[in-house]
Amino acid sequence: MKPADSQRNNQHPIILVHGLGGFDKLYTLHYWGGIHNVVNDLGKRGYEAHAADIGTFSSNWDRACELYAQIKGGRVDYGKAHAEEHGHARYGRTYPGFVPDWGEDRKIHLISHSMGGQTVRVLIQLLENGDEQERANTPKEELSPLFDQQRKSWVKGTVTISTPHDGSPFVYDVSGKAPYIQQIVGAFAAALGNRPLVDYDFKLDQWDLKRERGESFPGYMKRVRNSGIWEKSKDTAEWDLRPEGALELNRWVEAQPDVYYFSVGSEQTYRSPLTGHELPEPFMNPAMYYSAIYIGKYTRHTDEVVIGRKWWKNDGLVSTYTMNGPKLGSSDEIIPYDGNPRIGKWNDLGTMKSHDHLDIIGLGVRDQRGLYRDLATLLGSLPE
Repeated sequence: MKPADSQRNNQHPIILVHGLGGFDKLYTLHYWGGIHNVVNDLGKRGYEAHAADIGTFSSNWDRACELYAQIKGGRVDYGKAHAEEHGHARYGRTYPGFVPDWGEDRKIHLISHSMGGQTVRVLIQLLENGDEQERANTPKEELSPLFDQQRKSWVKGTVTISTPHDGSPFVYDVSGKAPYIQQIVGAFAAALGNRPLVDYDFKLDQWDLKRERGESFPGYMKRVRNSGIWEKSKDTAEWDLRPEGALELNRWVEAQPDVYYFSVGSEQTYRSPLTGHELPEPFMNPAMYYSAIYIGKYTRHTDEVVIGRKWWKNDGLVSTYTMNGPKLGSSDEIIPYDGNPRIGKWNDLGTMKSHDHLDIIGLGVRDQRGLYRDLATLLGSLPE
């Protein structure tokens, strides 16, 4: 994954963006690195790095707005038109900003995992094109800079890791509920040695789903999981992670000509010699066995989405086929990385073998700091 020339050509900060159910730090566990801290490790090697902490089960639009505020600083503005259309609060939490001087003279790189890859694509799309509906329905003095027509080429390079660019078939099994909540929370608990996640924050303030004083975590999780928003609204992760939702997103979110896109895949299943279906390898996180088996044999044929054998190999939560870049409804070009990155195209860095969906970020038995050092080297080698 290293570039042909590993010379450091830029000093842009790196922002790490978690996926579905993610966090920055939970007790002693870092999302990026597990018992190892990838952010600190990169810092020791001369890279300015920050870990975002955005909505765990929110839509990619809402997460992109939160990510913008966390990087630039200020109060989250989900957009007047968007908030009114979906029936949630327009404003969210306020942040000091990782890179307050972020702009044309101070670009950033983005490294993302799982749904985080969809989120950063939405953020880049909005930065460079804004949003016509928000401009048409918001007084000019109230309009967030994220939605205006001023092109912001503020991202130099982005890496998506194990991202369901075309959605995940497993969402069909959890339709109408917070997607994967049992698998995700169970997997994090397993990584903590089955310690109860009593301080876990779903960050769904815009939906008025804050944890109430004295509310137990199991009760809080049940209330979130059973909330009507999963059935009534498309402004959720449940929709965005469905192949149909990913198709809808891919139709308006395009690779931008001035950004370097890279993708990394993962897999930890093997083909059964009896059925031809994909089954979990022995060292996969047990919390993902059920979803791995489900994805490993799922088929679907509609006018817009056809899911068959090529979708079966997976990492426990996501089909490996979907990880190298968007294909459903997308005209983005995906090419194998040959040591010379191509701007405006998806440079496919390949697939990490025998890595489940959390193992690749260090929430497993492997120390993954080397992987992220390589990715930082690659991003740092991009031209200024």
